[in-house]
Amino acid sequence: MTAMLKEQLVKVFSLMKPGFLFQYEPELDAFLEFLIWRFSIWVDKPTPGNALMNLRYRDERAVPTGGKEGAQLIFLNCFTSDSVRTGLEGPGLSVSQKIWYCLTTVGGRYIWSRLQSFSAFRRWGDFEQRSLGRRLWLLIQRVEGLYKAASFSNLLIFLYTGRYRSIIERALKARLVYGSPNMNRAVSFEYMNRQLVWNEFSEMLLLLLPLLNSSSIKKFLLPFSKDKTSGSSSDESECPICHANPTIPFVALPCQHRYCYYCLRTRCAAVGSYRCARCNEAVVAIQRHGLGEGRTSKN
Repeated sequence: MTAMLKEQLVKVFSLMKPGFLFQYEPELDAFLEFLIWRFSIWVDKPTPGNALMNLRYRDERAVPTGGKEGAQLIFLNCFTSDSVRTGLEGPGLSVSQKIWYCLTTVGGRYIWSRLQSFSAFRRWGDFEQRSLGRRLWLLIQRVEGLYKAASFSNLLIFLYTGRYRSIIERALKARLVYGSPNMNRAVSFEYMNRQLVWNEFSEMLLLLLPLLNSSSIKKFLLPFSKDKTSGSSSDESECPICHANPTIPFVALPCQHRYCYYCLRTRCAAVGSYRCARCNEAVVAIQRHGLGEGRTSKN
């Protein structure tokens, strides 16, 4: 969603100086992510992706998850409430959870992106071993490595337990659950299938078209053409290949149709058994127009 909004916003500034938005790209990404957070999570609505999958955030701190007290509470609720419990009940995120979610996702990504670009611009990695810039650069690398290792560990735990897909959600106790237990995830793959078919078809055409000889295909389809008199009805003085008056006119033998020398010579050299573009007869030799003798072989 951020990439789609960013593409539309960049088109607004397409007529401005090239590279104008490049220096403000982290701010632009943070602004778009803030807009998505403001009109989805902040107002207790799922993000567009979560809405397609029938998911919402739930405050896991307000839901009894285990222990004797939690079991007793669930047992009492089952008998006191009129509706059947599905395990998906629970309040949404609190105000503090929403604010911390925005600070960690939007603000954290923006600060980290700016810090990395600033360290690369200042070339902290090329400083001396004991300098402050070198130490800060090593600290950034270690923090990034620890975060990636922690994200990978959280992914393994998520695949095993099905809770908290990210470290931020685990720290905030914000869990994704189904919004409606009786509703299937409304994901339509029709557009995706069409896109995949079209991409594969276009790649196949890009692969096969350079291998095809257009002149050979044209001559193969010429006998099946409905208008078989098109060649004779056109101007006989023009070259049937470039459609211009030949500066050095040559004729194809034995049909005696006029061509430019370079057009006819290159076609005969490219195709072993070249056929006339007007009558589809095999060209065995070429001759200068107006000369009664002195044939020139097409090879």
